[in-house]
Amino acid sequence: MNIPEKVINRLSLYHFIFDNLSENEQYISSTKIAQLLNIDDSQVRKDIKYLDNSGKCRVGYEVKKLKFAIEEKLGFKQNRDAFIVGAGNLGSALAKYDSFKDYGLNILAMFDNDPKKIGTIINGKEVFDLTKVSNLALRLGVDIAILTVPKEYAKSAANYLAGAGIKYIWNFTPCILDVPKDVKVWNENLIGSFLQFTNNNEV
Repeated sequence: MNIPEKVINRLSLYHFIFDNLSENEQYISSTKIAQLLNIDDSQVRKDIKYLDNSGKCRVGYEVKKLKFAIEEKLGFKQNRDAFIVGAGNLGSALAKYDSFKDYGLNILAMFDNDPKKIGTIINGKEVFDLTKVSNLALRLGVDIAILTVPKEYAKSAANYLAGAGIKYIWNFTPCILDVPKDVKVWNENLIGSFLQFTNNNEV
């Protein structure tokens, strides 16, 4: 069963909630989940139906089982290796986010074209010259790149990655990429998320 992107996003948020619950909290209701995320509890129940997991009347959902069901359905245990392309502030911050490993994403290395950054180590990850992507991708079997370069370099970097054998690009740049059809792009629209938030909430 294909899960819509918005449902995947909410399920990952539910998983965050379960991670932060006390070990003494064995059950959680859809109402509590909804209140924590400021959404309707009927939406929570609809989302959980994708997990083939039913709760107990007047008790709620068993936290451990529901957490495991999310991990199984979203593939948390299917480890995937990736590169970060762009060792600036955002790229460095993502390289330092160790929780990626909990969700099956393993950052192996970083790449940049700034001579001052090449050869440095960020959270145990070496920064290589961008021209090394093709060789290392082939040798390590990596086909995922997280793109965090400045806007003016985004299109050329994406084209270079496509030519280097990268098949999936997680795009953090404010730029729409034009890549070959066999390369999949996921645009992480930080500005759009911010504007959506400010237009739905008084700041």
